[in-house]
Amino acid sequence: MTETQRPDAPAEQSAPNLRNRLVALVAGNMAGRIGALASLGIATVLVARIGGPKLVGAFTLVRILPGLVCQLSNAGLPGAAPFFLAGAEFDQRRVRPTLVWITAGGAVLGALAWLALSPALYLLFFKSFGFWIALAAAAPAFTQGFVSVGKGLLQGTDDLRGAALAIAVEEFVFLPIYLALLLGWYGPGALVAGLVLADVAATAWIAARLRRRGFFAGWGRPDARLGRRIAAYGMRGQLGQLVDLLNLRLDVAFLGAMAGPAVLGVYTVASKFAELVQLPGLAVNYVLYPDFAKEDRRTAGDRTARLILPALAVSAASAVPLALLTGTVLPLVFGDAFDGARTPTYLLLVGLVTFGVSGLVMAYLYGVGRPGLTSLGQAAGLLVTVALDLALIPRFGATGAALASVASYYTTTLVLLLFFTRLRRRFRHDDRQVRQG
Repeated sequence: MTETQRPDAPAEQSAPNLRNRLVALVAGNMAGRIGALASLGIATVLVARIGGPKLVGAFTLVRILPGLVCQLSNAGLPGAAPFFLAGAEFDQRRVRPTLVWITAGGAVLGALAWLALSPALYLLFFKSFGFWIALAAAAPAFTQGFVSVGKGLLQGTDDLRGAALAIAVEEFVFLPIYLALLLGWYGPGALVAGLVLADVAATAWIAARLRRRGFFAGWGRPDARLGRRIAAYGMRGQLGQLVDLLNLRLDVAFLGAMAGPAVLGVYTVASKFAELVQLPGLAVNYVLYPDFAKEDRRTAGDRTARLILPALAVSAASAVPLALLTGTVLPLVFGDAFDGARTPTYLLLVGLVTFGVSGLVMAYLYGVGRPGLTSLGQAAGLLVTVALDLALIPRFGATGAALASVASYYTTTLVLLLFFTRLRRRFRHDDRQVRQG
C-alpha cells in the first residue's frame, strides 16, 4: 500500500460524538492560538514602544525570513510528519527516528543556506540594521525548524492538546527572555537573541512532552528508504507550505524592500490584527488532518463537504467584531504612528474570511494523500500576490499590499474548492467500481 492509499475503516463513533470531539479539540487549539497571538501582540507592542515602527519591522524580518528558509530546508516535514505518524501501516520504530534525523539535517541545511545568502539578505532587507544582524539571523534559521517539526510530531501522535499548548508556548517564552535581555541590551541584536533562546526553550518543552508520551521509546534504526518516502510526500506539499507563508508574508518582504521598515511596521500591525480571523480555520485544519489521514476517503470527503458552509460562516462571523474594533484599538494600543494601519486591516479582513474554507479543504487534501494539490492551489494565489504586489505597493504602499493579499486569498480558496470537488467525485466513482466488481 502506498502512502496515498488509506485503508477503509468503519466509523467508530456516532455523529454526535464526532461533533463533540471536533468542537472540543478545535476549541482547545483555538485557545492555544489565542494565547500565542496574545503573547505575540504583547511582544509587538513592547517592541513598538521601545523602537517604533522601524524596530517592529526588524522584529518581523527576523521572525519571518528565517521561517521561510526552514520551510525550504526541512523537506516539508511539519506537514508530512502527522501523515506518517497517524498511519497504522507504517512501522513506528523506524518512522520516529527517521523523522528526528531529517529534522536535524534540515536545521543544519537551513543555517548554512542563510549564511550563504546573508550578503544578499543584508542588501535587500537588513541594510538599515547592519550586516552582523543579517549574519546573526542564521541562528533562528537553525532553531525554528525544531519547533515547527516538534509541533507536527505532537499532532501526529494524537497529542492534540500538547500541540495546542506548544503553539502557545512557542510565542509565550519569548516575552520573559526578551524582557530579561532588555535589562542591558536594546536593538535588533536583542531581538535575534531572544528569538533563538525562545526556540531552544520551546524545543526543550516539546521534547519533554514527547518523552513522557513514549515517543523516544522502542526506536529502531533510521531508515534511509523511508526517509526518502517521507521527503517525497513532504516535498509534494512543501511548495504549498512555502507558498502559504509567501502568501501571508510576501507583502511583508516587498514592503520591507520597496517601502522601508516604517511602512512595514505599520502593515505588520494591520496583518497581525486581521489574521485573528484565521483562528477557526487553522484550528479545524490542525485537528482534522490526522482524522482524515485515518479515515477512508469517502468518509473524509463527506465530512469535508458538510463542514464547508459552517467553516465560511464562522470565519465571516469572526471578522465582524474585529472590523468594529479596528478604528479604535490599533491607534490606542500601538500609538498614533500606527493610525495608517486601519485601512489595510479592513481590506485584509475581507480577504481572510475565506481562510476557514481553504484550511478545511487543505486538511482533506493532506489527509487523503494529495498534498501536491494544496501546493497548486496556493501557487495560483502566489502568482496573484506577486503580480499585484509589484503593481500596487510602489504607488499605494501598505494599502496596495493588502489589496494584493485579498485577491490572492480568494484565488487560492476557489482553486482548492475546484480540486476538492473533482477529487471527491473521482474517489466516489472508484468506490462504486470496487463494490460493483
